[in-house]
Amino acid sequence: MKKFSRTNELGGSRLNFLIVVLIIAIVVYVGYQVVPVFYQSFVFKDLMQHDADVCAAQGYPTSWAKDQLAKSAPEYGVPPDAVISATQQDSRIEVRVQFVLPIQLPGYTYQYEFDHTARSTAFLTTK
Repeated sequence: MKKFSRTNELGGSRLNFLIVVLIIAIVVYVGYQVVPVFYQSFVFKDLMQHDADVCAAQGYPTSWAKDQLAKSAPEYGVPPDAVISATQQDSRIEVRVQFVLPIQLPGYTYQYEFDHTARSTAFLTTK
């Protein structure tokens, strides 16, 4: 039987393991930074829809919806410089929120741009 020398393969699996662990760590860190921002944005969109519907159903002025969103903004991670506007078009209330939120990633800063408009449901409007 012949013995083969594998001196050139020493440490190869250790390096592959470290590379895989590094990639997994980066993916977990990115998820840790990004998922909460996306979740808060999703929940804030729901709040925007709720406030637009309540404003239309109760006959409140458009400023009420804008004020409610401005009060709730810090709780949802919305920066203080966010642009919040509310208008009434065709007996429906429209609220729009715009902001840019920087997300720190390894070696890169992602600029998350939030721009969402919520319109009240037509059947909830008061005449």
